[in-house]
Amino acid sequence: MSSTIMHSPGLTPKADLPASAEPTGPGDDKNPALLALGERVRRLRAARGMTRKALALAADVSERHLANLEYGIGNASFLVLQQVAGALQCPLAELTGDVTTSTPEWLLIRELLQGRDEATLRRVRVAVSELLGGGSGAATGTRGRTQLVALIGLRGAGKSTLGQLLADDLGFPFVELSRQIEQFAGCSIAEIQALYGQSAYRRYERRALEEAIQIYPEAVIATPGGLVSDAATFNLLLSHCTTVWLQAAPEDHMARVAAQGDLRPMAASREAMDDLRQILAGRAAFYSQADMVLDTSAAPLQATFQALRTQVRAALAIPG
Repeated sequence: MSSTIMHSPGLTPKADLPASAEPTGPGDDKNPALLALGERVRRLRAARGMTRKALALAADVSERHLANLEYGIGNASFLVLQQVAGALQCPLAELTGDVTTSTPEWLLIRELLQGRDEATLRRVRVAVSELLGGGSGAATGTRGRTQLVALIGLRGAGKSTLGQLLADDLGFPFVELSRQIEQFAGCSIAEIQALYGQSAYRRYERRALEEAIQIYPEAVIATPGGLVSDAATFNLLLSHCTTVWLQAAPEDHMARVAAQGDLRPMAASREAMDDLRQILAGRAAFYSQADMVLDTSAAPLQATFQALRTQVRAALAIPG
C-alpha cells in the first residue's frame, strides 16, 4: 500500500514536473530543517548506491514524493520517513539528524551497543566515564578523587531529612541543590520556571551542580527530583558522586509533601496521585542507575538512617 506526503499549501509540485528534476518553490523560501532532512536522504541514498527510482520502489512511495522529500518541498509524514529509513536500512534517527548518527564513529558505537542489556550498558557507561576523566568510586569499585554523596529521588522521599542527618554523621557539608539554584537565580524555583521556563531552570540546575562539585571535596548533596531528566546533568552527577536512590511509596511521597506545607497535591487527590505514579514510573529507570537504593517507607526514620549510614560508609570506606 502506497503512502503519501502531506504538502504545505502552495508547495505542491506541478503535475508536469519530471520526477528527475529538482522541484522549486516560490522565492526558494524552503524550511531549513526540511532542506537538511532532504540532504541527508540524498547522502544516504548515494552512499548505498541507490537511484531515486530504486529507493522510491523499495520504500513504497512515489518517485515524485521522494523528490519532494529530497529537495525540502512539503512536510513529510512520519510514516513515509519510517518507510524511507527502512528502505535505506538505517535508523530513523539517521534521517532526522540525531547526533549519534552524525559520524562513522558514532554509528559504529551505536552498532556495538545495539541490543545490549542494561547491565552491559551500565558497565560501558562507567568505563567511558572513567576514560573521559570522570567516575565515582562506588560504580567502579574504587574510591574516586572526591567523596561526594548525592541523594536522588522524587520530592518527599526524605532527601533533606536524611541528607542532613548523614552529613552531620560524616562531618560533611550538607548541600541542598534547590537552594543553590535559587541563590544563582535570585528568585524561587517556581518563579524561575514561570518567568524563564524549564530550559533556564535546567541551566541553573547544571550550574549549581558544577559549582558544588568544584567547591566541595566531600559533601552530602540533596538533588531536585527532576534532575535525572536532563541526561548531561545526570551524567555529571553519576560521574562525580556516590549516588543513593531514596525510594518511597507514592502515598508517603504525597503525605510528606503535604506535611511540608504544600497542600496543592491534595486539591485533586485522585488526579494528583495518578500523576505521581506516572512520574515515578517514568523516572524509575533513571533513578535505578544510582549506586545504591534505600526504601524510606520500609522502616521508621532512625532505622532508615542507620541503613543509609551503613551503606554510605561502606561505599566510601569510612569506618563506622
